[in-house]
Parts: sequence; structure tokens; C-alpha cells
Amino acid sequence: MKTLFLSIALIVVSTLGFAQDSKGQTITVTIENAKNDNGKLLVSLNTKDTFMKGAGIQNAESKIKDGKATITFENVTPGDYAIMVLHDENENERMDFEDNGMPKESYGMSNNPRSYGPPIYEDAKFTLTKEDIKLSIRL
Repeated sequence: MKTLFLSIALIVVSTLGFAQDSKGQTITVTIENAKNDNGKLLVSLNTKDTFMKGAGIQNAESKIKDGKATITFENVTPGDYAIMVLHDENENERMDFEDNGMPKESYGMSNNPRSYGPPIYEDAKFTLTKEDIKLSIRL
């Protein structure tokens, strides 16, 4: 019985020793075409469940230099995601709207879809596999 227990313990320990690091992937996002360097960019990584419903599963912000910024999301598990970017020119942490409901501040999404209505997850969705990826989003 001791031999069986010792054998199982050795198998478990050796399996753990050879297990790969469970670190997720990295998504590097370059945001281009900001109309000015005022304010900051608010960037959120979203699943279908968090898209357009507040904070994403990871959120970041960046100052803008020469109309560009780069954000990196780390330790992301493979799956389907969408990224949303808001150019928060007045740094009030939210999108501002005109009286007619149109946005005052620019925004963009992964895949750079051109739409004339509210953002749609399926248009912005991309699949993260076991490889790191780089995306470019235009505002």
C-alpha cells in the first residue's frame, strides 16, 4: 500500500513539474487617428456578456501622443473578445452626447467596423487563440 501511495505521489509531483505555465496571451492594441491629443483613451476588453454593459473584463487608459497610443492587455485566456475605445477628450470617464443623441467624442472598436448605429458585438468580435496578437483600431 505504501508503494502504491508513493507511486501516485511521484506521478502527481512529476506531472506538476512538467505542467506548462498557465499564463494567458497578450493583446497589444495600437489606437490610431485620434483627432487631437487632448484627454485620454479609455480602452476595454470585452466578452459578449460585458460588451456595451459597463466595464470590460480588463480596462486600461492611455495618454495620446501625435494621435496615437498603445495599450497591452496581458494574461488573457483564449476565446472571443471585442475591444472598445473611447477618446475621452474632457476626461470625465464617460462618453458625451449631443442633444440629438450623437456622440460628441470619437470611439472605435476592434475590426474597425463602420456602422451608423450602436456598436454591435458580432462586428467587433475577434478570436484569441494560443498566440499573442496585435490589433490596430482607428477612431
